[in-house]
Amino acid sequence: MASSEVDQKFLGKLAKAVENDNPLLASVLFKILGLSINLSSQLISARKQRRLETIQTEVSLDLQFHIIWLSREGLVLLEQYVLPMVGNYVELKVLAYKLRASFYHIFVLFHNTPPVSNLGFGTPEGQATTTLPTLAPNRVDKGKGIARDDDGENTSQPVQTSYNLEGGPVGPPPGFGPAAPPTAFLMKQGDYLPLAHRCFQEAVQLADQLLWGSHSLRLSVKTEYAAFLYECVHDNEGSRKVAKDTITEVYEATEGIDNDMFGDACELVTVLGRMMKRGLGSNKGSTSATQETPQIEQPDGSVPPGMI
Repeated sequence: MASSEVDQKFLGKLAKAVENDNPLLASVLFKILGLSINLSSQLISARKQRRLETIQTEVSLDLQFHIIWLSREGLVLLEQYVLPMVGNYVELKVLAYKLRASFYHIFVLFHNTPPVSNLGFGTPEGQATTTLPTLAPNRVDKGKGIARDDDGENTSQPVQTSYNLEGGPVGPPPGFGPAAPPTAFLMKQGDYLPLAHRCFQEAVQLADQLLWGSHSLRLSVKTEYAAFLYECVHDNEGSRKVAKDTITEVYEATEGIDNDMFGDACELVTVLGRMMKRGLGSNKGSTSATQETPQIEQPDGSVPPGMI
């Protein structure tokens, strides 16, 4: 995602590389890097809260506001200042298109209408117990007050009545469309899924054309695309195919890479290997993934940790 460590590494490295030739572009890239680091912790917290909470709370909603705001600001910087100036840079061009897809991925997860993920807004439900005083049957004394019993004492007793109270935004009448998400005041409401999918397809196409099979930035593009297909498009088979094909391309790549890129590639291949198992039965998935996932050897011939 826009907050991945691989993307952050390339943001810092490429911003430093273009600093002398294009100071404006470098400054914007550094701003997006700072935003991405902040967004990373927010996204991790949002996913943890969603696993622990069954309904949306004020804390989780506030976190969602921060995520949408940061993503919106990052997309504005990217589209206005970065994308128009990346034509002559190979890695930066791929990264820029990948980041654009990543920001739209976040909008689909947390802001889409209709929602396609359980990470976004919902209508929390709760129960409340209300105490209401209930008067005993009395006679009305011709508008002069409530007539009491002969002893003049009020024998009414409070009773406990339970009501199911629905919280959250009130839905519109039938025929008026879905309710607006709570984040609608931050950015336009709508279905961002088709646009996000197109952005990912463009980023994947650029990565395939400009980068070799084991390039860690190329793997970052493919890894998030596989996650997008699984989480948002709900194309489990397509997600597993992207993961499997990407691992095969890494295994067949002949280009050399430095130690840092090699470490990132190993970690991303490990993630892709787990993605190959998602949506499958535990026994079937583990068996097929073990048989089909190729192993990457280090220069000394050993297999890196976590790749078996």
